Amino acid sequence: MSPASAPAGPDPLLTDFLTAHELARPGEAAHWTPLAGGVSSDLWRVDLPGRSLCVKRALARLRVAADWEAPVSRNAYEWAWMRFAARCRPDSVPELLAHDPEAGVFAMAYLPPDRYPIWKAQLLGGEVEVATAAAVGELLGTLHATSAGDAAVATEFATDDNFHALRIEPYLLATAAAHPDLGDILQGLADRTATTHLALVHGDVSPKNILVGPAGPVLLDAECAWYGDPAFDLAFCVNHLLLKSLVVPGRRRELLQSARVLTEMYLRCVDWEPRSAAEERAATLLPALLLARVDGKSPVEYLTDDRHRLLVRTVASALLRAPALTVADTLDAWGAALGAPTGSGLPR
Repeated sequence: MSPASAPAGPDPLLTDFLTAHELARPGEAAHWTPLAGGVSSDLWRVDLPGRSLCVKRALARLRVAADWEAPVSRNAYEWAWMRFAARCRPDSVPELLAHDPEAGVFAMAYLPPDRYPIWKAQLLGGEVEVATAAAVGELLGTLHATSAGDAAVATEFATDDNFHALRIEPYLLATAAAHPDLGDILQGLADRTATTHLALVHGDVSPKNILVGPAGPVLLDAECAWYGDPAFDLAFCVNHLLLKSLVVPGRRRELLQSARVLTEMYLRCVDWEPRSAAEERAATLLPALLLARVDGKSPVEYLTDDRHRLLVRTVASALLRAPALTVADTLDAWGAALGAPTGSGLPR
């Protein structure tokens, strides 16, 4: 969140939450600092004597220009997703401390940025390590493979309404409304995504929600958690790497290679369906997500050049009308439009 939109101080409910869960003693000095970057929640760093933690509360109305409301119950599903991830890969999420589902609040360990830099900041700063993308792809694929076919997980995360409010409507359907000539195609992708239920989806695998930790990537912000189409997570993350290649021109080759390697590492983990099927859904969804980050309800803030937005619209529209069946083909089309080599394969 920007400083202008950040709350001046914590709601008393949040301070009561800390004492109720014995994370702070009554009357203990606590310094609350709003953390930047969120549009869907209040996020605070809380410094207590000798320790720091992070407190998160979901908002009913998101901080975006468009009218975008979402159920605060997503906070409970985020907590549940992080518990699932912690069981599978303990280093892949912060330590979980306490949760109040009725208030829509939870607390987790605070991870200092000097040891856990945000991947988005690294990428936009030109620090593009292909190995980081490979690790993200492997982690994502492992989490999907672990949850695929698990009936208990499917029941716990039957969050179709949440996912519709947070992803299907603001990304795919809002973009269809902005591009009536592509409306049938985007509606079809929305319908296919909404009716595919194969694995536990994070729903917001963006570099802004990934910390580059000493033991590997750490995932945050699982408010969109849903038992649905795992190809959505793959396409969502690759999309961000493509968009950043517009604004970090000196590292275009490395960014496109990162997208390629992330996909390859992810697909190595796919064992719940033919890999070609998962990749085709990701490849055909990718241009829709590209277009959504320009003309949907949540445009990326760093595409400020009209020429960049026009390029996104041109390439995405062409790929929606004549879909590529592999992510590699989509990357080739994107690289050709940028006049950049895409790189190939994993490092030898």
